[in-house]
Amino acid sequence: MHNSFMNTTISGPGRAQARPNLILAICCLSLLMVAMDATIVNVALPSIRRDLAASVSWLQWVVDAYTMVVASLLMLAGSMADRFGRRRVFMTGMALFMLGSLLCSLAPGIHGLVAFRVVQALGATMLNPVAMSIIANTFHEPRARARAIGIWGAVAGVSMALGPVIGGALTESVGWRSIFWVNLPVGAAAMLLAARYIPESRAPHPRRVDPVGQGLVFTILASVTYGVIEGPHAGWGSTTIVGLFAVAALSLCALLAYEPRRREPLIDLRFFRSAPFSSATLIAVCSFSAFSGFLFLNALYLQDVRGLSAFQTGLCTLPLALATILCSPLSGRLVGAYGARPSLLASGAATLASALLMTRLTATTPMSLLLFTYVIFGIGFGMVNAPITNTAVSGMPKAQAGLAAAVASTSRQIGASLGVALAGTILGAHVHDGFAEASHPFWWLVTGGGVAVVVLGWLSDTPWARGTTRHAAHLLDEAPAGATA
Repeated sequence: MHNSFMNTTISGPGRAQARPNLILAICCLSLLMVAMDATIVNVALPSIRRDLAASVSWLQWVVDAYTMVVASLLMLAGSMADRFGRRRVFMTGMALFMLGSLLCSLAPGIHGLVAFRVVQALGATMLNPVAMSIIANTFHEPRARARAIGIWGAVAGVSMALGPVIGGALTESVGWRSIFWVNLPVGAAAMLLAARYIPESRAPHPRRVDPVGQGLVFTILASVTYGVIEGPHAGWGSTTIVGLFAVAALSLCALLAYEPRRREPLIDLRFFRSAPFSSATLIAVCSFSAFSGFLFLNALYLQDVRGLSAFQTGLCTLPLALATILCSPLSGRLVGAYGARPSLLASGAATLASALLMTRLTATTPMSLLLFTYVIFGIGFGMVNAPITNTAVSGMPKAQAGLAAAVASTSRQIGASLGVALAGTILGAHVHDGFAEASHPFWWLVTGGGVAVVVLGWLSDTPWARGTTRHAAHLLDEAPAGATA
């Protein structure tokens, strides 16, 4: 996904020009599957816990093993696609994702399910960034490309919002294993269509692989996630947990020291000299932490505390899904007409308001108030996707736009992983107070995240912020990152 926004080498028939909308549809099919899988599992978690005798921390791993691996390897997958061929990597990822889905549906125990979710995630890393790269190289005219990316963003929001509804229906009617079966026919269709209609393409000068940077990123994410999830059980002062956080801190220091010295780093730290870019990454982490933590806690609350079935739980999240579906394209139009600030302010305000309402959650909160809260939350989530990508990419050199978008996508996945880790850990620490009350500290944390989105959304569109973007773009344009290969 890196330099691939611009120059590309195409082999095979020039079918991209003949059927660009079909290629967009094929790419969106893969996104539909991967994005929905990130949320469809949540509604099935109580059933998985009962069937496989799993603890809450293992349920956290069912979600986080997937998001953590995707976050770690997204940018590597983009480099591999540029080097070895985008269609080839796309189809390899699809095959791996389908294999992981099949294995998940057959998992004999919770440990196997978590392991097979990693297989799924390895496939997912090869799908979204590569599909985005294919779209960017199919639509060359700026307006057509902007429209295609807008459709892509809308499909992402809709898929994540519909996941709990479809997951609830499948879990209730067939069983939790069926939520993984749906990926098989969709994936098979996408593979056949990709083989027939997507031409092979490569970047003429693909970015070099950065194994050291890649290893450090994975070490940071894995150490922090494991430490947060297992901290309450092992003890926050235990040698294991303290050691994990120390490893994460040392790895971060090593990454900050090593990356600027590479000519083609995994993460070009000069991007972060742009205040809007840095804001976009922080907003992505805040928003997706809130969303993933919300889905995780909501499924457990509605089924374990309120006694609802999986299908009823999915129906309860329908207002959130509808609000997201309506607001995603509206946000895209607002960004096109007025810039990112109005959408980000609306998103932060809605997230803040819904989180404040959830801080009053009890075991007997009226269902009407819950559904109203879900609508407000859905508005907040629906408004945030388009401005994140727009803010990250705007003002950057065109050759660097793919890498900027990849960092924004990685930030989303980091947020999703962190949200589930924090939600489950906070719940476990206060569970003696009752489930609803135990979740209050997490909702206060989300309230703070909403405030951060409002503040960053405002600051990222000031003259000072735009000046920092121009400076960062100049640095990125004038010279490579470092002297080392």
